[in-house]
Amino acid sequence: MALLDIKDVVGGYGGAPILNGVNLAIEQSDIGVIVGPNGAGKSTTLKAIFGLLKVTEGSISFHGEEIQNSLPDRLVPKGLSFVPQEKNVFTSMSVEENLEMGAFTRTDDFKPTMEWVYDMFPVLREKRRQPAGELSGGQRQMVAMGRALMSQPKLLLLDEPSAGLSPRYVIEIFEQIVKVNKAGVAILMVEQNARQALAFASRGFVLATGKNRFTGTGAELIADPEVAKSFLGG
Repeated sequence: MALLDIKDVVGGYGGAPILNGVNLAIEQSDIGVIVGPNGAGKSTTLKAIFGLLKVTEGSISFHGEEIQNSLPDRLVPKGLSFVPQEKNVFTSMSVEENLEMGAFTRTDDFKPTMEWVYDMFPVLREKRRQPAGELSGGQRQMVAMGRALMSQPKLLLLDEPSAGLSPRYVIEIFEQIVKVNKAGVAILMVEQNARQALAFASRGFVLATGKNRFTGTGAELIADPEVAKSFLGG
């Protein structure tokens, strides 16, 4: 049984469907990457999983339980975390306060998890007293990911984690994503740096007009001439 299984999902905003039958599956060990042109439904897919828009048809199963149209505050305790592309840190709060906010659903001692996050992102330990708004874009992205990891998710959803970052930080963020995955957290991410992301993806999904055009391993999609020409810039 897949950790996450999406079947024939239709959904959107205000009755206008953006997703027109999306299918994907993610195993616990996977890094899944969703790519495609603007308006393809990539970010919308993540929002549908996390209960941020209405699913009108199809099913979304997590650990064998149907979760479509569940509210985010019900999904976080089940093991889902989501890092949106924008407004993903509390800029006036310190790095450590941001991480503490990520543990809001927990009633146990979360300090060991915070130490684990600091080990995962050493620069955050150095800057833990600093307001998140004073950090570089790449460091803020690490804060956002670290905060999402404080709830101890089984699956981390990332919307454009490299958006707006310098080439150096794009590489660094991707390396951190692989590191998080190797620590036992499944990843499903939307990414515009498609070729770079597919290079380390175990599963890749190419969406167009709200439905799957291609599905395969990252390596298979990079090697597919049609995918390369139409979606990866040749």
